[in-house]
Amino acid sequence: MSGRDLGIVLLIVVVWGLNFPVAKLGFTELPPILLTAFRFALVALLLVPFVPRPTGRYRQMLLLATVLGGVHFSLMFIGLSRLDSATVAIASQLTVPFAALLAAIVFQDYLGWRRTLGMAVAFGGVAVMAGEPRILADPWPLLWVVAGAFAWAVANIQVKRLGPIDGLVLNGWMAAFAAPQLFLVSWLVEGDSWSRAATAGFAGFGSVLYMAVLVTILGYGLWYRVLRTYPVNLVMPYTLLVPVIGVAAGIGLLGEPLSWPIVVGGGATLVGVAIIVWRRPRLTDRQPQP
Repeated sequence: MSGRDLGIVLLIVVVWGLNFPVAKLGFTELPPILLTAFRFALVALLLVPFVPRPTGRYRQMLLLATVLGGVHFSLMFIGLSRLDSATVAIASQLTVPFAALLAAIVFQDYLGWRRTLGMAVAFGGVAVMAGEPRILADPWPLLWVVAGAFAWAVANIQVKRLGPIDGLVLNGWMAAFAAPQLFLVSWLVEGDSWSRAATAGFAGFGSVLYMAVLVTILGYGLWYRVLRTYPVNLVMPYTLLVPVIGVAAGIGLLGEPLSWPIVVGGGATLVGVAIIVWRRPRLTDRQPQP
């Protein structure tokens, strides 16, 4: 990989890793589902007018938006609003073993003992984190994050069935279908959330801007460019830096505590995910190559 492209990849993983504490800051002014709705609305506004229509794929895109936008992000951000960003950054990596398991079931992919071991280590690491007293006192937020990771893995299967599609088209139209769903869910679940939106300032809408422009449009736009240039198995291992940056940013920017269950369990989870990524990278693609 050239020095320039390596710098691009490292920029992407830093942007994605900072997404967790940035979202936490946004939750101080906006409820999580409403914040996510604003994020997707802005992505759709910035992309849809400039990308082709997914002709013949509208139904599939709607189902994908329901699973990835409505279910995954709702569960993940509700959990993040009640947990420290370090725990969520690590637990969200369960998407990788979930995706490997679903690929074995749906596409009859052979797992093998190494990937099976990686799955067991990853799930065991999250179980260790769940044993922390403050999580044991209220396990539901972590369970929501794990369920959100499973929804993301289901969305991976949906994306693979879409076939070849440009990444920006996928993100733009998925956001267009997801935003109305999220506004409705926010109204049903979060009550009078618009009163908070009326008083939100830089923390709330700044996080929306960060996640829409930097995380989604710039991040994934550059990511697809790198994937077009290099093999997936050369690029994917760098995504293991995302939770590391998320943990470091949560500690450094938000002053979150770092306990031994997080260190041991988080380390085990990343080792398990690394085994899966390096043994069969194509099972862990979060988005397809365009």
